[in-house]
Amino acid sequence: FNSHLGACPTCDGLGGWSDTNESLCSDCDGERLKPEFRSVTINDLNISKLCQFSITEARKLIENWEFTENQQKVAEQALGEIISRLKFMEDVGLDYLTLDQKTVTLSGGEAQRIRLASQIGSGLVGVMYVLDEPTIGLHARDTDRLIKTLKQMRDRGNSVIMVEHDLDTIRQADHLIDIGPGAGHYGGRISAFGSPSEIASKKETLTGQYLSGKKSISIPKKCRPFKQDYSLNVNGATANNLKKLDVKFPLGVFTVVTGVSGSGKSSLVVDVLQRSLEKELNGKQVKPGEHKSIVGIEKIESMMVINQDPIGRTPRSNPATYSKVMDPIRDIFSAMPEARERGYKKGRFSFNAKEGRCPTCDGQGFHLIEMHFLSDVWVKCDQCKGKRYNRETLSVRYKGFSISDVLEMEISKALEIFSSQPRIKRILKTMEEVGLGYMKLGQAGNTLSGGEAQRLKLSTELARRSRGTTLYILDEPTTGLHIDDVARLLKVLHSLVDQGHSVLVIEHNLEVIKTADWVIDLGPEGGDRGGRIVYQGIPKNCISKPESHTGKFLEPSFNFTA
Repeated sequence: FNSHLGACPTCDGLGGWSDTNESLCSDCDGERLKPEFRSVTINDLNISKLCQFSITEARKLIENWEFTENQQKVAEQALGEIISRLKFMEDVGLDYLTLDQKTVTLSGGEAQRIRLASQIGSGLVGVMYVLDEPTIGLHARDTDRLIKTLKQMRDRGNSVIMVEHDLDTIRQADHLIDIGPGAGHYGGRISAFGSPSEIASKKETLTGQYLSGKKSISIPKKCRPFKQDYSLNVNGATANNLKKLDVKFPLGVFTVVTGVSGSGKSSLVVDVLQRSLEKELNGKQVKPGEHKSIVGIEKIESMMVINQDPIGRTPRSNPATYSKVMDPIRDIFSAMPEARERGYKKGRFSFNAKEGRCPTCDGQGFHLIEMHFLSDVWVKCDQCKGKRYNRETLSVRYKGFSISDVLEMEISKALEIFSSQPRIKRILKTMEEVGLGYMKLGQAGNTLSGGEAQRLKLSTELARRSRGTTLYILDEPTTGLHIDDVARLLKVLHSLVDQGHSVLVIEHNLEVIKTADWVIDLGPEGGDRGGRIVYQGIPKNCISKPESHTGKFLEPSFNFTA
């Protein structure tokens, strides 16, 4: 259907679907091909109908095809290749996808695993494969499958290099290179290298301490109680693969929704619950996933989605402005004797204000150079050397520091300088508590990693004066986080619950799941074999559910602590 020879001329092989159109093509009825190509069938199935099957269904169907002797000779080689590639995709946990699944609907992890499966199927040797966190979005069951696949690639004579944080994956490596010792400018060095057992014996590295068990994320002594009359109840959820689910989301506790890839977690939490709340509480014009009703919305006053999206796309956004700590800092500078003598108001110390900023770069500190055939580049301003402000503004100082010096400070250093300022201290302290002490207050927002942006958003919420009972929704917040950063993240999330809020997380990370008050496990598999509730309750009891893949992988954590 990508060729003009075979594609339906009415819909150009799209089947009628597009971003603005949800109806099937009237000529091909969504099958994308011309009539003459749709008329070619094997066992009464044309290629369009076959591609509507899931990977597992297609493999089983093809394995059971029966041919005459002559047909078998013609098809034998092709069948072997088809079945082999379908098995590879099953091996990397993609069995629930349909063959005609649109690539725009695939997650980053799914797309990466499809590329992996194609490489394994190619049978190449002597190739170096580089993977950046391939376990993102994977349940522990699927991670297990992925590791086996990567070992197959290695055993064929290839080299596999991975950037990874998952401890179980790290333990399976032949050789580790640990970068650190800290984050930001405290990192960038080789902290240790060797086998996992060798790294575990080196106490000076954080990774080694977690590998050896010297450091770990402990399981709470008891779960917070679930009040039956204090919950959000989703009734009759049928979005995507959900099977008319009735789900209680307890409030005032830390809830984790888990399940294998494709089990329906995002459909339930994001498509149904989150979008319904955005529509009801925030007035957003969004279309929630199919469901009958949601009861209990009046029990929360607000809903906040904490994701890893950038806090800004230009150097104007930074931790100081996003966290609102810049406002009281500007108040202090405007109260300095030099500022009062010259009549400088608070606005002068904003790099967005014309009177105080550098006129050459308009307070950005950088210039954007448009590279027409390459990525655009930000270059430091020649006039202010990246300081953002004009000379007169920079002459006003607090404890010997200009406003530009403050923006260049690490958060931990700024906390010392402003320790006598309660409002500033409260905001900076929360940023340090979530592990951002190494970050500069004025670091450009477009240079923050997803994990850094997320923790900055969380710290801002923690520092904010209470705005009533809030439901915080996070979709796989541990993406890109080292195990020590996960520990810090959990401390922050639990502190939100301790303040009377509710936290709802979609997560695969076992360290997060085991510390939850309540677990909703979906599955048992992905795709059409998912979309059901396998288990609801406290994490420990999940291990007694034989059909729960989550319970199986949680069991060692609870047996270890027993």
